[in-house]
Amino acid sequence: MSRHIPTSSVVWIVEDHPDLRTTLQEALEVSACGHVEAFASCEASLKELQTPNTPRPDVIILDIGLPGMSGLEGLSKYKDLSPATDIVMFTVFDDRQRVFEAICAGASGYLLKSEPLERIVAAVQEVTAGGAPMTPEIARSVLNRFSQLAPSKTDSDLSDREREVLTLLADGLTKKEIAVRLDLSLHTVDNYVRRIYAKLHVNTVGGAVAKALREGLV
Repeated sequence: MSRHIPTSSVVWIVEDHPDLRTTLQEALEVSACGHVEAFASCEASLKELQTPNTPRPDVIILDIGLPGMSGLEGLSKYKDLSPATDIVMFTVFDDRQRVFEAICAGASGYLLKSEPLERIVAAVQEVTAGGAPMTPEIARSVLNRFSQLAPSKTDSDLSDREREVLTLLADGLTKKEIAVRLDLSLHTVDNYVRRIYAKLHVNTVGGAVAKALREGLV
C-alpha cells in the first residue's frame, strides 16, 4: 500500500525556477494529498510565514541556491519562526560544505534536483513519518565529515533509553519503526524524541543525529 502525506499537512516549495516549481507542486498535489504552496524566494515565503493566521508548513522543500536570500540563509529564519517545520534542502549540485552546514543548522534532509519526481515526493512522505531523507551519496558525505571530527563527549544527561532511541534515529529508522523495534507505543517514542530534542537543544531529527555524531553520543 502506498503511503500518503496526511490531508492536514501543509507543504511549501521555495524554488526560483518557475517550470520546476510548477512541476513539483503538481506532483505533490497529485501524489501527496496535502495542501501545497509554492514561492519563488525566501523573502516571499518568510513574509507569508509572518502573516497572521497563516498555517505553519509541516515541510518546506527549500532550494539552497536561491537569488537574493539563499536557502542556507533562510533556513535559520524558518526555524526561528516555525521550529517544528521540517526542511528538506534542494539543489542541482552536490555541495558537501553546504550539506554539512544545512544539517548542522537543522535541515531534516537533503535532495538533489536530479532525483526523479517520485523520489522527491517519497522524501516528503518520509520526513512527515519522522525520517531524514538524503541521497546515499549525501548521507555518506555527511557521515564522513562527522567521522573526521574529534568526538567531544558532552554531558547531555540522556537516559539509556533515550540514547537507544537516538542511536536508532541515527541508523535511519522512523519513529514508527523504532516503536516496533523496542516494543513501545508510538506515543512513548514521541515522548522520548521530544526529550532528546530538549536535552540536545535541537528541533529536528537531522539536528539531533548531527549533534549526536559530532559529540560522540552514539
